[in-house]
Order: sequence, then structure tokens, then C-alpha cells
Amino acid sequence: MGKNLVVILSDEHQAKALGCAGHPFVQTPNLDRLASKGMRFINAYTPSPICVPARASFATGQYVHQTGHWDNAMAYAGTPLGWGHQLQDASIRVESIGKLHYRSEKDAVGFDKEHIPMMIKDGVGMVWASIRQEDKRINAPGRMLGDNIGAGESSYTRYDQAVTSCTIEWLRKNKNSDKNWCLYVGLVAPHFPLTCPEKFYGLYAGTNIDKVKQHPNDGYQRHPWVELQNQMADSEAMFKNSDERKAAFYAYYGLTSWLDNNIGQIMNTLDETGLSETTAVIYSSDHGDNVGERGLWGKSNMYEESVAIPLIMSGPNIQVGICETPVSLIDISATIPEFFGLDQSDAVKGRPLTQICQSAKDATRVIFSEYHAVGGVSGAFMIRKGSFKLIHYVGFEPELFNLEEDPYELVNLATNPNHSEVLASLYHELHFICDPTKVNKKAHIAQENLVNSFGGLKAVQKIGPKGATPPPVI
Repeated sequence: MGKNLVVILSDEHQAKALGCAGHPFVQTPNLDRLASKGMRFINAYTPSPICVPARASFATGQYVHQTGHWDNAMAYAGTPLGWGHQLQDASIRVESIGKLHYRSEKDAVGFDKEHIPMMIKDGVGMVWASIRQEDKRINAPGRMLGDNIGAGESSYTRYDQAVTSCTIEWLRKNKNSDKNWCLYVGLVAPHFPLTCPEKFYGLYAGTNIDKVKQHPNDGYQRHPWVELQNQMADSEAMFKNSDERKAAFYAYYGLTSWLDNNIGQIMNTLDETGLSETTAVIYSSDHGDNVGERGLWGKSNMYEESVAIPLIMSGPNIQVGICETPVSLIDISATIPEFFGLDQSDAVKGRPLTQICQSAKDATRVIFSEYHAVGGVSGAFMIRKGSFKLIHYVGFEPELFNLEEDPYELVNLATNPNHSEVLASLYHELHFICDPTKVNKKAHIAQENLVNSFGGLKAVQKIGPKGATPPPVI
């Protein structure tokens, strides 16, 4: 039998929402089982806390400011070339099932075959959200989290069910293949709408949800950049009452367990077919979700709830344990070719996870993330190095946190003179990667050009979905 790899990418799964991560009540027995047999990377991050840019970086192994996929209207179409193309060039079978959030099925994005792929709407995406000037932005109509929050079915849960069934069928069909293959699986949960199958919603209904540690109703003042960003879609203000707000928590965690259940079915199929003996599994998510912290829902900022992601690699010859060295989704892009014995492309910014976890915690490793999308009036940039994390906002004051002493990011140390050297050191790392002012300008120009190409500000108001991208008709 061949040497195989299954890469599973979910959407909007908060890094802390795992039983194996010590969450007080979230039930994820299958992901916990996967982690118990492999390596869990406890300081993992997305290259951008929003779907389309993060997925373009995942496809290519490059930063957003390098690929030019700035927001959810600028989707990956096959350039720059990525790990999928590299596998194809080496005659390694590579296919996808489920959500990609790339531009179109017609594009050569590095898969031999795409099964029920989910792309940006009409190959265009959210053009209206590319308008980022504070006085010209278009507020999203309706409610981001969905019209019906609570128990029930949605087009997303039905789609995930179809993706899981297709994956199981694919694995059974290819269980005796003697050639190496890589299968990418894209699941949507726990991405909103926050409508969750009854069985999984019931796991949490009535659970005592701890009060968030920082909330504007309790006197907390959001950073000015974050406050402006949230004005585009203030989900917290749109709850009908306190019961519906609780239901949003129950539904998010229920969708997390729904995701876990689907992954469990895939893992069981690997066991039943004997593929577990030859197949490694990588699990991660494109970004996290704020889940009410700071009165925020969704993603789109650089706080841990939004920018941190779960990351597990398990399978034959994979070390078992926990890796504390900070890593990125881009490191998966480096891992996939290396898994099949291929040399790493010079363009890829990551390192293979299999190499990173072989050494002790690396306090010098730098992880980078950036955001130039919906609601952000200027670029936001993150540097994680050792225990410290810098958030730089173009045109606004920065934030600096010591994550080992302050994991909930309660105390901004940026103005603390005792941390001036740390701040300067992190800014040095940021400027080594890019000039944030120049990158911010470059993003705005590209987005203005995009808007103008569709006829200008008024013309784009109705172009693209106003909420979650619709899945394909199955």
C-alpha cells in the first residue's frame, strides 16, 4: 500500500474549544483521540483571521501580502503555485472534498479532482466588503450569525454531512491503492450560522457559560481599531434577548461537537479499512472565533480567540506529545510536500511540522499574521515570539501581551517602560517581514481598483453574499 495523507481543515474552530486543550465542558472525543496518538501544536496561528486570505496562504505557503489575496473578494485561482501543484508535478495523486473557498472549479488550483467543492459566490465574493475607508464602508445587512440561532439544520450542516459521506466513500474506494495519495477534506462547522443539529445542541443547552472576562457592558473599552471594525456587523447588539445570546454559545459549542462527530466518522473509516496503518492525518482550522469575548463574534482581529487555531498531526511514525513552539497554518503547507519526500519550495515561508516538533520549544521562532479585510479601516499585523505577542494597527496605538502570564490578554504592556526593549524587538521582527505602512497602502490600492473594476462604490453594494458564503447545491 502507498503512503497517504489526509488533511482536514475546518472553519472558525477556536483553538481553546477542544477537550484535549483543557476546555471545561466542550466535548471533542474524536479530536482528543487523534491528539492522543499524535502531536498537538498548542501555539498555532492562522496567517490571516478571515477565510479567503487564510486559505490562499494555506494553498501557497506564503503570506497574504505576498499572494495579494487581501479579502473575501480576492480568492485563490492557482497562482502563486502551491503544495497541490508540487504533488501533481511529482505524480502524487491529490484530490479535495468539500470547502476550498477558492475562486472557481475551472481554475487549476492543484487538485486532480475536486469533489463537491465550495467556492466564493459566483467566483466574485464579497466585493462590497472591499470598501474599507471609514466613511464609505457598507454595513452588512441582516445578522451575521444567522436568522435562527439554536437547534436545527442549516445548509452548512447538510453540506458537512455530504462532505463526510463523500470522504467515507472515497476512502473505502481507495483502501487498496498501491500509490501514494493526499486527500484534502474541507468541513464548514463551527462556522456560523449558529444553527446546530438538535442532538449536539442538547449537549450544551442549559450549561452554565462563564461570564466573558472583558465585555463593554462591564466597563471594558475595546481598542479603537477593533471598535471600528466591529461596527460593520455588531452581532452582540443584535441578540433579541439574553436567552438567544445563551443559545448562540450552545450552538457554537454544539457545532464544534458536530464537527468532531464528522471527523470521528472519517477516523473510524480509516481504522475499518486498514488505512490507519499507512495514513497520517493533519487537522486544523482556517481561523478561530471570538465567541462573545470582548462582545465580539466571528473572527477578523488578532486576539487569541480569533487568530489562534487548533493543529494536530497524527499517524504512523508521527511523534506523540505536545509541541509548544509557535507554528502557523503555513507550516502545514511546508509539511505536505515533505511528507512525500519532496524538497521544500523556496517561496514557502513555513517549516515542516515533523521537523519543528523534534526539538525543544523554540522561543526565537516568529509567527506572523495580518488582516486587510471587511471592516478593517487599516491593516492589522501580529507578531508572536516566545511568550510575547505584538498587535500593530496602522494609524493606531499597538497592543503588547505576555501570553504566558496573561493568556486572556487582559493587560496591554505596550506603554509599560519595563517592556520597551521587548516592544522594540518585536517591531524589528515585524519590519524584517514587511513594512506595514507600505503593505497597508498596497492593500487599499488593490481593493479600490477592484471596486472600480465593478463600477464603483454604488455598483458594488449588492455584489457578493452579505453573510456566510452559500454552499453548493448537492
